[in-house]
Amino acid sequence: MAKIGINPLTWTNDDMPELGSATPLETCLTEAKQAGYDGMELGNKFPRDPAVLKPILAKHGLGLASGWYSARLLERTPKEEIEAVQAHLKLLKAFNAPAMVFAEVTGCVHGDRNRPVTQRPTLSGDQWKTLTTRMTEIGKYLAGEGCPIAYHHHMGTVIETEAEIDRLVAETGKEVGLLLDTGHLTYAGGDPIAVARRHAARINHVHCKDIRPKVLAQSKANDSSFLDSVLAGVFTVPGDGSIDYPAVLKELKPANYSGWFVVEAEQDPAKAHPLTYAKKGHDYLRPLTKALGF
Repeated sequence: MAKIGINPLTWTNDDMPELGSATPLETCLTEAKQAGYDGMELGNKFPRDPAVLKPILAKHGLGLASGWYSARLLERTPKEEIEAVQAHLKLLKAFNAPAMVFAEVTGCVHGDRNRPVTQRPTLSGDQWKTLTTRMTEIGKYLAGEGCPIAYHHHMGTVIETEAEIDRLVAETGKEVGLLLDTGHLTYAGGDPIAVARRHAARINHVHCKDIRPKVLAQSKANDSSFLDSVLAGVFTVPGDGSIDYPAVLKELKPANYSGWFVVEAEQDPAKAHPLTYAKKGHDYLRPLTKALGF
């Protein structure tokens, strides 16, 4: 049976910590289990010592699906990045997490409310070569450690569009896996069905984030920052927006996808009651993955 996880962004936000700041980790974990999830991704309230975190997750019967890592391969050598990733790698390996959510954040703007996503950095030809060469080296290292890269294309970063995802896949080695985030790709104007079809063999982690198209259109018209779009409600849980999840997930079947499906829909918890939306996402995704044979 497919493993269905959730990111704690539903309760507390990493990029905007004031959202859900008063909500304790215990509430996140209790409600995630109550909603039916098998596991969680890491968030800013999670202890990073495996010896501390293990009994906490065990108490709630939850696994660790993965956790975000901010890479700076445009600024650091592979050797420096390998040194920087050690604590995060140790934590994920302690829980047998099957992949590491990995994103290049040099120059990113998604955490800045004063910068619209249209001001995000883009890469020159030389920067592409630097990034893909270094990422392939890191990818080989992490694959050898049993926790391969799941590269997260993300709004406000150097890898955002469908064309950039295609280029990243084409110019990196097979050891660099791809995280398919349906919401970020749709926001960027891409087609998650087409990307899933082309790159199913490289996809090793899936973020199930839906889009409210009217909010997205308004965000683009306003040239909004990523965080202002989040506050306006651009994202929601799967089944509550416009993305055709059955069509997306069907494209993963021929490649025998066996990773996690993670509900990740950052919203303002004061507007979008966390447990209500957690249950809504789970209750849509669980029967869908079962019906498709995952």
